[in-house]
Amino acid sequence: MKSGFIAIIGRPNVGKSTLLNTILGEKIAITTDKPQTTRNSIRGIYTRLNGQDDDCQMIFIDTPGIHKPRNKLGSYMTEMAINTFQETEVVVFIVDDEMSSGPGDKYIVELLKNIDTPVFLVINKIDKLGPEKYKRIFEEYQALDIFTEIIGISALRGKNVDVLLKKIEGLLKKGPMYFPADIVTDHPERFIVSEIIREKVLLYLDEEVPHGVAIELESYKEEPNITRIGAVIYCEKKSHKGIIIGKEGKKLKGIGKSARIEIEGLLGTKVFLEIWVKVKENWRDNDFALNNFGYNNNQ
Repeated sequence: MKSGFIAIIGRPNVGKSTLLNTILGEKIAITTDKPQTTRNSIRGIYTRLNGQDDDCQMIFIDTPGIHKPRNKLGSYMTEMAINTFQETEVVVFIVDDEMSSGPGDKYIVELLKNIDTPVFLVINKIDKLGPEKYKRIFEEYQALDIFTEIIGISALRGKNVDVLLKKIEGLLKKGPMYFPADIVTDHPERFIVSEIIREKVLLYLDEEVPHGVAIELESYKEEPNITRIGAVIYCEKKSHKGIIIGKEGKKLKGIGKSARIEIEGLLGTKVFLEIWVKVKENWRDNDFALNNFGYNNNQ
């Protein structure tokens, strides 16, 4: 069979997690319209077994958006993304605008010039780009002469994703099956549960408490007909705690309810979910807190 590791990189909010979920046919990476939603590298495993020579396993690594860090958490996320694409067989670089629109893509392009790995440029959101804009983006990046392929897709609608997969497979070599055929991620359920809660926080809070939130599962007990989960939402300021809880606790109840419904779908069982809110000031610049929340490049 053919097998290999593929890094998905790009600026924040260009659709990396959406592409991964579309490839796998199920949600393993949280998605919101807010930049820097992804904090950890998330491995998604695509396996096709036909019992013939064209069996294939692709391990996609969805990385945090590469950006100029403003705190230690940002530095961790950017370093993780850069380390990832230096250790894979193929790099998928996603853009959704012209390079001249901002410094983020220029920075990534400079990094890519120094690697030997084949790089596919993927122009995402073609369902929203007009033909003229798509042409400008295509020609601007094509002129750099550093990409193996340039492909336009809509990750949200699945358009041309099959074309992208076929092109990637064409570059992979024969190798082992790294993971069992029936799993789509090597992350434990607890990790995905905590990410689901964090996604609901981001969705419910809009811009009020943008990214100073971390989730910690204090308890996780599986019983015959129900899983009992106790989670803590950590925020950086006392004022944020009140915003998260909301008037008469309504916001926190909404976060808990929507998270519980999705977690029940993930686990296939009833879920009793309790959520508390605690303050841990400036945790994004605290090495001990970052390590405690699982943000550590040395792990």
